Amino acid sequence: MITIGVDEAGRGPVIGPLVVCSVAIPRDDCKMLTDRGVKDSKDLSASKREEIRQWFLRECEERDWYYSIVYCETPEIDLAVQKNGLNILETKLFAESVNNLRLESKQNVQIICDACDIDTLRFNKRVAQLIDKWPWQQSKIDSYHKADENYPVVGMASILAKQARDEAIKSIEKAVGFEIGSGYPSDQITINAVRKMIEDVPHEALRWSWSTVKRIWSENNSAEMPSRLVTSGRQRTLF
Repeated sequence: MITIGVDEAGRGPVIGPLVVCSVAIPRDDCKMLTDRGVKDSKDLSASKREEIRQWFLRECEERDWYYSIVYCETPEIDLAVQKNGLNILETKLFAESVNNLRLESKQNVQIICDACDIDTLRFNKRVAQLIDKWPWQQSKIDSYHKADENYPVVGMASILAKQARDEAIKSIEKAVGFEIGSGYPSDQITINAVRKMIEDVPHEALRWSWSTVKRIWSENNSAEMPSRLVTSGRQRTLF
C-alpha cells in the first residue's frame, strides 16, 4: 500500500506563488516520518523544516519514496480568482501533483489531502475526478481539514511545499533587491514591499486580484489598474 499526502503553501499571501506538494511512500514507512519529527510545517522552525527536508531527500535516494511539487504563479492565481475561485484552482493543482508522481494504476494507493474547501467531501470529489484513470482498484482518496496536523505524510508534503515557497520568495527578493517579508498582507515588511513593487504596472510577482494590491494601487494612481496578461505553463519539480 502506497500512502500519498497532499498539501499546499502560499494560499493567502499577496506576493509569490502557490505551491502544492504530493509525497508518496509505502504505508509501513509512515512511522519513520513520525519518528523524525515530521508535523505541520507551521509548527516547525525554518531550520527544523530544512533539516527534515534534507533527510527526506536523502531517503528518496535509498527508498521507494517520491514527491512532486507544482508551482502556480501569480497570473494563474489571478485568473482563478476572476473565474471559479481558489478552491477550484487548488483541486486542479492537487490532482496535477498526484498525476505527476511515479505511480501505476495497479498499485494500492491511499491519498490523503488537506482540504481547503469548507466542504471536505466536495473537495475530495473534485480532486478524484481529475486524477488520471481514477478510481484505481483497492485504492481510496480522503480529504480532511487539518490533515497536515493529523497525518505525517501530509505534514511532510506541507514541509516540502513551505520550503519550496520560501525559496521562491528569496528569488523574488534577489530580483527586486529588497526584503519582502512573508508575503502576507498582515506583514508590514510585505506591505512596504508591495508599495515599492507597484509602479506604472504592478510587479509580476504580485497577486493583482488581491484587495491589498488594488488598495495600494488606488492610493498612488488615479487611473484604473491595468489588466493582467496570463501566460500558460507551470514550473514542476519531480522526484
